[in-house]
Amino acid sequence: MDDTPGLRRDAEDNRMRLLAAAREVFAEHGTGATLHDVARHAGVGVGTAYRRFANKQELLEAVMVQQVDDIEEILRTSLANPDPWQSVVDYLESALEIQVRDRALGQIMAAQERTPAQLDTQRDRLAPLVDALMDRAIEHGVVRPDVTGTDLVFVQIGLVSIAATTRQHGPDSDSPAAELYRRYLTIFLDGLKPKETLSSLPVRALTSDEVHQLLRRTLQDVRR
Repeated sequence: MDDTPGLRRDAEDNRMRLLAAAREVFAEHGTGATLHDVARHAGVGVGTAYRRFANKQELLEAVMVQQVDDIEEILRTSLANPDPWQSVVDYLESALEIQVRDRALGQIMAAQERTPAQLDTQRDRLAPLVDALMDRAIEHGVVRPDVTGTDLVFVQIGLVSIAATTRQHGPDSDSPAAELYRRYLTIFLDGLKPKETLSSLPVRALTSDEVHQLLRRTLQDVRR
């Protein structure tokens, strides 16, 4: 029982230690890592881990909350930049950097490890900020007018997938493969800029609701 101040403090310390360890373990190994792996990395017993978190899913959910907090902070910091173009660049560079570095976050943002309720929360917190970022850029004429916030969702999913493949299967440590996603990010950013002659986009952008439904179906398929 954690019913005395000292025990409650120890319990909270262990919880925070496990959370910090989980972020490091999941970042390196993805969400396939076990609660035993996290406990070992945290330097606590498995029994302690199970007292703080009933199972790996509960621990993963706590990590997810922190990760969405990180993305939201990046968005708000980017929006605080008065330069509408640079704010888009800052957001994509910063968000992709942490998603590429953190294997679990890349999996989570692609709806591979979330419950429908978590997906709803993520959309409600992040989608309005992404839309505000893009709306401002379009209003100032620094982004082509037929691009939407939902386009950024799929660009990130694609670039994180490229990064995961090239980092895992790159030829050697001297190869630029590990950073190849940055090349394609630059190509994409150039494609965002308005030009005198724009190619018509062959397919319309999905709405936020359509993206949400697609990710929910992806989640259902992953869980089968």
